[in-house]
Amino acid sequence: MLRFVLAATAVAMMLASPAAAAVKPFPAQFQARDIKTGDGLFLHVRTGGSGPVVVMLHGFGDSGDMWEPLASVMVKDHTVIVPDLRGFGLSAHPQQGFTKKAEAEEIALVLKVLGVTRFDLVTHDIGNMVGYALAAEHPDQVRRWVAMDAPLPGVGHWDDQLKNPKTWHFNFHGPDEERLVAGRERIFLDRFYNELSANPAGIDEQTRQHYAALYARPLAMHDALETFAAFPQDARDNQVFLAKGKLTMPVLAIGGDHSYGLNLATELGFAAKDVKAVSIANSGHWLMEEQTAATVAAITGFLGTGR
Repeated sequence: MLRFVLAATAVAMMLASPAAAAVKPFPAQFQARDIKTGDGLFLHVRTGGSGPVVVMLHGFGDSGDMWEPLASVMVKDHTVIVPDLRGFGLSAHPQQGFTKKAEAEEIALVLKVLGVTRFDLVTHDIGNMVGYALAAEHPDQVRRWVAMDAPLPGVGHWDDQLKNPKTWHFNFHGPDEERLVAGRERIFLDRFYNELSANPAGIDEQTRQHYAALYARPLAMHDALETFAAFPQDARDNQVFLAKGKLTMPVLAIGGDHSYGLNLATELGFAAKDVKAVSIANSGHWLMEEQTAATVAAITGFLGTGR
């Protein structure tokens, strides 16, 4: 059942001001290591804390580093697991394998290595797509899911996304496209930060430099573009998941009011039965960068943490 959360918490979010915070190191409680997931494959994973497990999955334009403000709060009473997805950040950069189903299985393998069998899930952007595949294939393991500001390929009104002029990058991939971006990673990323935010100043200079350096690593931009190239197969995979029925765990859909807003809950409602919605005021797509405090409050309020 689709439910909308428009209570006092949401009002408080409307009053929040942009954080414009730089990327910071994770607290000392965290350790980072590379967990092998296949021949020549590994995921860079940050872990810290103790208690109920929460897994955080990032999207394009970021890495697991984006979750530091949330992880710093939740590590006080949770075990927090923050990987870089395949082909992103400090994880391995293979030539292929970027369907969200394959990436979800890689996350599942990491969790098995860590001895995790039950967890909450917090995702953004591409992370939503990986998170849906993970929840659909392992529904008994996911307690609750927070999904932020991106719909799912092949689900709901996905075709409308394909017609949106701002999603031209869905079809921007291949050798020549990679040559166009090579050495211009900062310019390419600036386009997303500037056009998809409520206020470009919300993504500060240090943050932009940090991610530009990560996306300039060998094969990093190839992998990012191949992530979009996999959307048609992701749509087919998602139709198979949908045929098995909607997700039953509670879901919180968070959208920026200058981006998906409350409409994200409508889209996720095609794939899940129990969806709540929050719209973060004065934010575009980059919720953790643009409105850090309000976004963290929404997530911890839903998961019952940080109290």
